[in-house]
Amino acid sequence: MAAKKPPEKLTSVLPSGKKDSSFFEQVYDVARQIPKGRVTSYGAIAAYLGTKMSARLVGWAMNGAHLMKDIPAHRVVNRNGMLSGKMHFSTPTRMEELLKKEKVTVVDDVIVDFEKKFWDPAVELSL
Repeated sequence: MAAKKPPEKLTSVLPSGKKDSSFFEQVYDVARQIPKGRVTSYGAIAAYLGTKMSARLVGWAMNGAHLMKDIPAHRVVNRNGMLSGKMHFSTPTRMEELLKKEKVTVVDDVIVDFEKKFWDPAVELSL
């Protein structure tokens, strides 16, 4: 009797063409591409990944990313340009300090000229 072949693994394909990565890994891949001096939102990343109702899940992914040196978690903010993830950094001011080093002005925890600094992965990473 021949051995039964295991079922084929289902894979998903992103607009970037990447396959077989967890949602958090997909979020991190997008975040790594945000240029210095620019910011994006949780919702913009979710929309790019084809799950536009998953902005909160993107936020969960970013909560731990501030510890990962290769992921610029400080460049991901809420849809209004507010530093809503600042409490997940080593100090409550660390996110703002990192943004200021990149010439992003922050006043009262909100990015000044958010629309000009906004980086939309759906536009910037389009195929």
